[in-house]
Amino acid sequence: MSASRAVPAVARGWGVEVRREIRPAWVFSLSRRRSLDGLTQVRRGVLHRLLHQGAEPVTIRVAQPAADRVVIGARAASRELADWGIEQVGRSLGVDQDLGPFYERFAHDRLIGAAVRANPGLRASGRPDPFEALVWSVCEQLIEYERAAAIERRLIARLGRRCPRTGLRDSPPAAVLATQAPAVLASLGLTETRAMALVRVGREVASGRVDLHGVDHESGWRRLRRIHGIGAWTLQMLALTGQGRLDQLPAADVGYLKLVGRLTGGGDPDARATVEEVERFFAPYAPWCGLAGLHALRGAGAGAGLRLAA
Repeated sequence: MSASRAVPAVARGWGVEVRREIRPAWVFSLSRRRSLDGLTQVRRGVLHRLLHQGAEPVTIRVAQPAADRVVIGARAASRELADWGIEQVGRSLGVDQDLGPFYERFAHDRLIGAAVRANPGLRASGRPDPFEALVWSVCEQLIEYERAAAIERRLIARLGRRCPRTGLRDSPPAAVLATQAPAVLASLGLTETRAMALVRVGREVASGRVDLHGVDHESGWRRLRRIHGIGAWTLQMLALTGQGRLDQLPAADVGYLKLVGRLTGGGDPDARATVEEVERFFAPYAPWCGLAGLHALRGAGAGAGLRLAA
């Protein structure tokens, strides 16, 4: 993690506590909003989150005491686990993302320039666990985010993990979803197709046939694509929010279909573009198509179901 300073680990009560001070690689503003799924809690301006590496819990705290300083603390059974948790959360927040080249290239772009200048630190709202990003993307297919978040809260309550010391919760791991009957997941609000897709996704990841943390993202996407109910939008959301792939644009999102339809259809508010038209429209922004799309939605005031982090 760039320009960071580690504070010596301290043993306090349970486990080891590690704190790292980070100087963001680019303009950064920590969102202090509680997530709708309930996993990220905010207490006195500090973000709290529970993670797991296997069966081992890691509790995380994040604060931004100054514009150029972010502090991430972790408590776990070992220094190695705490360091892992800090790396995961730092990656999901995009603290290390240097968006300077993007800003220099597009700060005066006709479509997104004003939005880029107004909010140079805009990032996708990431997830510290790519499997969580994948599961949530399945939950959020073709429905409003508020309805999807309600389903996610039910999944967490039924199959997630809870820290008895802090009361924080974590999302269900792949090994748990892999063993569920689809009817159980459907009872939480998922359609039968999505329930079956989550079981199969859990099996692929739990077995190691798909490595969401590996450097070869594309091979995992190809294998997941064979699962009925896992389409391009779901994988692009996994990439953008779970794997830090700013080049990936979820082109089938209704916000983009409406935006590009209006821009290319003479301002007709009812016009809808095709997925292929959306992809062609944002192709000039490569390799930052996903980030450019977020700025375009922000500038148009049409956030749709995509989550943005200032």
